[in-house]
Amino acid sequence: MLTPHEFATLMLVREGPDQIDPGRAELDTLIERHFVAMARLESGRQQPQLTDDGETVLRAVAGADGACAPGVRSFGAKRRA
Repeated sequence: MLTPHEFATLMLVREGPDQIDPGRAELDTLIERHFVAMARLESGRQQPQLTDDGETVLRAVAGADGACAPGVRSFGAKRRA
């Protein structure tokens, strides 16, 4: 089971991996559980990215159709009218 901070970090990796501090403590747990991997960019900098398992966790929480709440298509993206 993920803590609320670990789950929030998983969502951040999905939506804004370039905005996450690579030293963030929750990343270690997510890497150990194979939900996140560190990818080396062309610049040489490392950036977290979701693994297939991490994506599966987020999809399972969001539901089969990808909606986590009415009016929301995915995490952070509102459904268009």
